[in-house]
Amino acid sequence: MRAEVSINSRREWLTAFAPLLVWVAVIFFLSSSFGATSHTSVMIRPILVFLFPTAPDETIAIYHAYVRKAAHFTEYAILGMLAYRSLALTSFSFARERIYLPAIAIVIAVASVDEFNQSFNTARAGSVYDILLDVSGGITMVVIIWAIGWFTESKARSS
Repeated sequence: MRAEVSINSRREWLTAFAPLLVWVAVIFFLSSSFGATSHTSVMIRPILVFLFPTAPDETIAIYHAYVRKAAHFTEYAILGMLAYRSLALTSFSFARERIYLPAIAIVIAVASVDEFNQSFNTARAGSVYDILLDVSGGITMVVIIWAIGWFTESKARSS
């Protein structure tokens, strides 16, 4: 009986946290040299040149920067969603009572460590502004999840 409980709790933990941990690994991989402007321009620049064939190189560079910043926002929005999901699936009551706060705390922690890590990479630069952008992506997703939950609950109560 005891082994069964242990296996179920490990399975619960793995089901809850594996996607979150894999996504954090993806974020840290992208914060390495592989996510530097010189590497992303190999993929993004040809697409931008195709979409905007008459745009000067300076404009393409600005668009590339916008795409990179949108990627920051999006990858941390996904992190916020996965952090919320992990906490919602866990049996830890302290994390589920105010689930939004620990989810946001996870986003803040990962963004801070990510940018700190980038500050040691010569191909990258850590930036407080990127932390703010990352955290805003995570908070935006958590607020969207909260709003959907609030709307669904209020609709159910009124029925």
